[in-house]
Amino acid sequence: MGSDPLNITLTRSIITPTALLRLAIGWGGFLLLSLTGHLLGSTLPAWLLLLCLLGIILVILICSFGVVHGAEQLARRMGDPYGSLVLTLSIVLIEVILISAVMLGPGEHSSIAKDSVMAVSMIILNLVIGLSLLVGGIKHGTMAVNRTGTSSYLVMLGVLLMLAFALPGLIGEAGSYTTAQRIPLVLLTLGLYAFFLYRQMGAQAPDFTELQPTGNAAGDGAEKSEPRTPIAQILREHRKEISLRLGLLVLTVLPIVLLSHDMASLLDLSLERVGAPVALSGILIAMIVFLPESITSVRAALAGEIQRVSNLCHGALVSTVGLTIPAVLVIGSLTDQRVILAESAANLTLLAVTMLVTVAGFGAKKLTAIHGAAHLALFVVYGLVVFS
Repeated sequence: MGSDPLNITLTRSIITPTALLRLAIGWGGFLLLSLTGHLLGSTLPAWLLLLCLLGIILVILICSFGVVHGAEQLARRMGDPYGSLVLTLSIVLIEVILISAVMLGPGEHSSIAKDSVMAVSMIILNLVIGLSLLVGGIKHGTMAVNRTGTSSYLVMLGVLLMLAFALPGLIGEAGSYTTAQRIPLVLLTLGLYAFFLYRQMGAQAPDFTELQPTGNAAGDGAEKSEPRTPIAQILREHRKEISLRLGLLVLTVLPIVLLSHDMASLLDLSLERVGAPVALSGILIAMIVFLPESITSVRAALAGEIQRVSNLCHGALVSTVGLTIPAVLVIGSLTDQRVILAESAANLTLLAVTMLVTVAGFGAKKLTAIHGAAHLALFVVYGLVVFS
């Protein structure tokens, strides 16, 4: 009985009035859209269509800030890489569910995975990382990353992005893997990703923690990883708090998932009326869906936590490619749909240069604002490619 007041205090500190308001707005918006969704269509006046679209985006953004807050609290309690992984997998699952829902819906969507994952790659590797390095570099001057952990992300990305975008155009048919090629590619991708997670959360977890100066007299910049409490001990000591925060995070993420599909439909209608490129829809969806991770990354950079930026951004992209590509290949096989993955020469060139700039930057002893500016320039080039 003596612990009840403590439990009540803990619950109230997590389930705050602000958190309840976000849930009410998110689920209320979904309920309203469920009741009126049949009225949204091509016959809707342009101004009303835009108003509905902005309303959905506003609700998604409100819920996104709730996701950011909850994930940050979890990250502080659990420590990296576990805390960052919670946010990363939450957002990536939204992306996978969205793409899967579109593929299982009516119409032809053979290139939805390619367009979405390419947009996510450019947004994460260039826009989010570029902005994070720029603001972090301006505030802190130079920042040191845990190069062993970041190198693990980058070698994974090199293999996964090659399997996703380059290999289908070389060994597949019309940019799509053949039926015989899909099964080994799915097993290889999932197996590699599962092994990566196993090592990241186990023996190599220290490789993904922030570096701290050793304070040696030589001043040679030698650094060491932060000491960390074993995750089993953290889960045991703070089980109730972590369970409550995880539950609240899931309840806040779900409205984003449920509303994003309708947002995608309205975006397609709006872009069709103004004659914008089809790929722009995937870019806008990716920017909104990954907003929580983007905000958290910029905040981490401002706090000088550059390894957390890498965990959030590079980790998110590894998870996106490692989960999305197998999912769409399996769905394509089950529904007898073509899944076009091979990218254009322009996008492959841009992706290759992006990876070279990333390796050169994160392989250095220190990261600066110049690295961020280079990544942002590449994102501008991506915009030019989309509209060309």
